[in-house]
Amino acid sequence: MGELRPLAQDLTPESRALAMALRELFEGLEVSVRRYAARRVRDAGTFSRYLGGTRVPPWEVVMDLFTDVAEHRGMAATPDAIELVRRLHRAAVETSASPRHAVEVLEQQLAEADRDSRRSIARGDALSDALLDRKHRIADLEVRLNQLEAEWSAERARAERLAAASQDVTELLHERDQLQDEVTRLSAQLHEAQKRRDEAEQRCTLLERQLEAVEQVQTPVAAVTPTVSRAMPKVLIVDDQPDNLMAMTAVLSTLDQELVAVSSGREALKALLDHDDFAVIIMDVQMPDMDGYETAAHIKRRPRTHDVPIIFLTAMGTDPEHSARGYAAGAVDYIGKPFDPWVLRAKVAVFTGIYLEQRRLAGDQ
Repeated sequence: MGELRPLAQDLTPESRALAMALRELFEGLEVSVRRYAARRVRDAGTFSRYLGGTRVPPWEVVMDLFTDVAEHRGMAATPDAIELVRRLHRAAVETSASPRHAVEVLEQQLAEADRDSRRSIARGDALSDALLDRKHRIADLEVRLNQLEAEWSAERARAERLAAASQDVTELLHERDQLQDEVTRLSAQLHEAQKRRDEAEQRCTLLERQLEAVEQVQTPVAAVTPTVSRAMPKVLIVDDQPDNLMAMTAVLSTLDQELVAVSSGREALKALLDHDDFAVIIMDVQMPDMDGYETAAHIKRRPRTHDVPIIFLTAMGTDPEHSARGYAAGAVDYIGKPFDPWVLRAKVAVFTGIYLEQRRLAGDQ
């Protein structure tokens, strides 16, 4: 493990270009693979496969390598150099479609969601402490105000002395009002921190379910597709992000339908022209050139594809404004990302069953 192994055979051009760039960076450290893996607390075999081109590393690993090289040389990498490697990495990701890489992508998203959750929890704890302190101070001021008011009512004979103390009452009331305003502000911040924590925890739960679903896939998607019976309908998946396409394809690959994945609205329209046996369409909303709403409108205008059900799967959120626009565009469902893989599988299975029953009834007639 001390020396760099030769590049693996049968690499895609994109994976080979990324591996060569990483090897050039690594050689600038002048250490062995095993020693560097120990330094970064990583598995030496996995890191060696990154440098050999058989595995695409997470972008975090690449940035760690840039940082270590800069520290060793005493000179940071230029933005152009980082952007070049970023493009090579993106190209390698887009050409890698293994379930294992989908696991790595989802694991990285899960780590980010977990960090967001932990930061929100810490923020919420700090706000809770500050809120409790302000409430205690308000309670103390209320006690002091009540004491002054009781003295004012019970001892009218001491009105002159109490009048001299009226200035103290005014100041206490002003301080109490300021603290109440601060309590209102801190309460709003605490509510927002708790909301962010709950959203991050929900993302963690859904990403863990996606990881479990993807890890159950033992064979690459490309090896599964040819075995699907020609009698089975197709499922069209539309998303401009390769990572999202990979995750959805891996989750649905255990079903019996044939999966057709495309990366734009125009490619979706072309696929629908080439085939007329799609049982359901799963489509992202935010796509360049032609978004999901516009693509759905084109699909619904065509008599041939008017009745194909569309499920929007989007990271825009499921608030009423967005979901109402999705249903107005002709969708039968509107699901937010990250999604529950079992729910998505169940919905696809339902629409496939409806499609098969309709085809059977048409054949009987």
